[in-house]
Amino acid sequence: MRMVKMASTKSWVPIPSSSHFSLANIPFGIISSSKDATHRPAIAIGEQVLDLSTFSQNHGFQKLPDFQHVATRVFTSSTLNSFAALGRPTHRIVRRYLQDVLSENTSYPEVLKNNSSLRDVALIPQTEVQNHLPLAIGDYTDFFAGRNHAFNVGTLFRGPQNALNPNYNHLPVAYHGRASSVVVSGTALHRPWGQVLLDPTADPKVPNFQPARRVDIELEIGMFVTKENALGRPVPIGQAENHIFGYVLMNDWSARDIQTWEYVPLGPFNAKNFGTTISPWVVLADALEPFRTAGLENPQELRSYLRESREDNQYDIKLEVDLKTSDGDVTTLTRTSSRNLLWSWPQMVAHHTVGGCNLRVGDLFGTGTISGSVPGTYGSILEQTQAGKQAVKLTGGGERKFIQDGDTVIIRGVAGEVGSGLVGFGECVGTILPAIKYTSE
Repeated sequence: MRMVKMASTKSWVPIPSSSHFSLANIPFGIISSSKDATHRPAIAIGEQVLDLSTFSQNHGFQKLPDFQHVATRVFTSSTLNSFAALGRPTHRIVRRYLQDVLSENTSYPEVLKNNSSLRDVALIPQTEVQNHLPLAIGDYTDFFAGRNHAFNVGTLFRGPQNALNPNYNHLPVAYHGRASSVVVSGTALHRPWGQVLLDPTADPKVPNFQPARRVDIELEIGMFVTKENALGRPVPIGQAENHIFGYVLMNDWSARDIQTWEYVPLGPFNAKNFGTTISPWVVLADALEPFRTAGLENPQELRSYLRESREDNQYDIKLEVDLKTSDGDVTTLTRTSSRNLLWSWPQMVAHHTVGGCNLRVGDLFGTGTISGSVPGTYGSILEQTQAGKQAVKLTGGGERKFIQDGDTVIIRGVAGEVGSGLVGFGECVGTILPAIKYTSE
């Protein structure tokens, strides 16, 4: 397929200057609506979505003839997996084509701009659609790439001299999460049950079985895999970018009291698998290219399979977290940036596959908690409260040491400046409900 050149940076679709979904973005997701309950692909543009199922079935890709027959297949699917599997070169061409069709000086006005019958059914207000998980997730791996977070938490439990384990700067530490409990933004989660050791000094140490009391958040970015590698065939770091589809915001909810008791010796389990929330719109890898920047400097000489040829291996995505109480009080907990990552996505891909692990289309990676180095930039409440020793003050006069029932956490992330075409993710929203009454019968 030939490369399409975007005709303009301004769209004929009204887009507020503060919208995360400018013409420079074109994120992909899965929607349904009251008029059509079918789960189907769409893109977000301003305050509307373009229904790609309707668009493709009405010859919307007619000016991209090599893709038209493929479009009617991948854009009538209930997930983005088929589209993701086409690979980054195709994603790039399709995104550029859609940017052209939606641009003010479009090369193809007859496709949508001057086609009122198609425009009126293919463009839908975002308020009239429901979002769903964008891809079917086969496997989910969460990394620990935020060095400030690793240091802050390590300091709390081991002191600053032993905060980072000896392996931390040598390899991207990670754990395998539970794909089945990854949920889309807006899905409420119940407080989990688990074993909790109430008195760490007791002898013998006997845990209680109870609802978690220390439910926490983890501010993260997620990445979806777009290309498989064969079992036993590692992905060289120079080719790792080709395995990246796009990015979402992520909240890897954590029950810290359950985690403290269970994580030795094999790491997180039930403390993490009760739910992970992701934002619904996948920002394609190419959309973030203009926002490349250097991340944290690694003090170690890396093994050859982790060495990159570029220094701008991170993105400058502004991140913030709000906590909204059940009575409507909203407090901004943190503002930070994705620049606070030590390990890059290519390094995560290279390390994940170095032993021969085969990635599959739709696999989800998480960065781990992204934190700055000073108060107000921490990506977890654990850090903000010094493991529950001091409360966070809320704007309405209340306070929190951890998440309470009825609390809603709202994560936002955006690159660029207002007026220059923002590339953002929208919101990643989750509410914690009371624990379900447990019965062993």
